[in-house]
Amino acid sequence: MYTLLIGNKNYSSWSLRPWLALSVGGIPFKEEKLTLFTPEFAARLAPLTPSGTVPLLLDGDFAVWDSLAICEYAAERHPQARLWPADPRARARARSLAAQMHSGFADLRNVLPMNIEALLPGIEISPAAQQDISRVQAIWQDTRAEYGQGGPFLFGAFSIADAFFAPVVSRFITYGVTAAAGPVREYMDAILALPAMQAWMRDARAEGIFLPPDEPYRTQR
Repeated sequence: MYTLLIGNKNYSSWSLRPWLALSVGGIPFKEEKLTLFTPEFAARLAPLTPSGTVPLLLDGDFAVWDSLAICEYAAERHPQARLWPADPRARARARSLAAQMHSGFADLRNVLPMNIEALLPGIEISPAAQQDISRVQAIWQDTRAEYGQGGPFLFGAFSIADAFFAPVVSRFITYGVTAAAGPVREYMDAILALPAMQAWMRDARAEGIFLPPDEPYRTQR
């Protein structure tokens, strides 16, 4: 069985992505949670990955790091999980969107860091971050219109692309980003209704750990 090393569920958006993909895909794994920014975190990861970051997947003595690499590894090893769309063009588009989320939208990530436990509406959102928000919402709406006829997710059935946008959904809830009734709101509701997403969010709210490096808008819980 795999072991997935993750960070704090309240803050670690990168950890959520493969955790959600494996969970929704029905791929068995053990979870090992490490507290970010601690000596124990660094010591555990040092012999396993030169990146020194989570998430990290252990398949026996073989380590895979980086959220997208982990998801790709799982998709290749477990084709029955159908973590990518079956249609070649839809699959290519899903990979493009996952990669775009993986490497882009820096202003959104920096201004609106994931913080599931908090509710922080009314913070000042920079024009660049607002532009990222609009781009993400347009991606959701356009992709659902073109590929989403078979279900509530971007490509109908859940895929790795949805796992990569799931932390953004949680950010929009935390910071009160508005989404009018329609495709964007429906997509957010579908992500939030996933049993695996609900389980992650319950755990995040129960952690009770406050990490100042991930808290630009609060000094305590």
